[in-house]
Amino acid sequence: MVREARLKFTRELAGTLTVRSVATDGIRIDDRLWSETIALTPEEVIGGWHSLPLAELTIDHFSELFVRSPELIIVGSGEKSEFAPRDLMFAFARRGVGLEVMDTTAAARTFNVLAGEGRRVAAVLYPIS
Repeated sequence: MVREARLKFTRELAGTLTVRSVATDGIRIDDRLWSETIALTPEEVIGGWHSLPLAELTIDHFSELFVRSPELIIVGSGEKSEFAPRDLMFAFARRGVGLEVMDTTAAARTFNVLAGEGRRVAAVLYPIS
């Protein structure tokens, strides 16, 4: 059974996007509900993200995020945390960009905290089922 997670924080940096909730009906970012996999930075949502399983992602799939110069990319893998492919971890390390994979609810909380601190962070959030 999956329950809706409401994300609350006391401090938000003005002008940054905030993940408001993660639930089976989608991921709410500010006032918009997204039911598909999305990528985002503190400034923008990048819809139409690749719907490939995490195990099939390569470094090239993240090219649109790399042009935004993040120091860290967080991947929310859905309801359960998964491991990123070893080759993908090494490719991120060679680029000098951090990669963290966790369940989507945890990824959303982490994104909100880092974005609220003004960090150069990006996230890819898979919906939960």
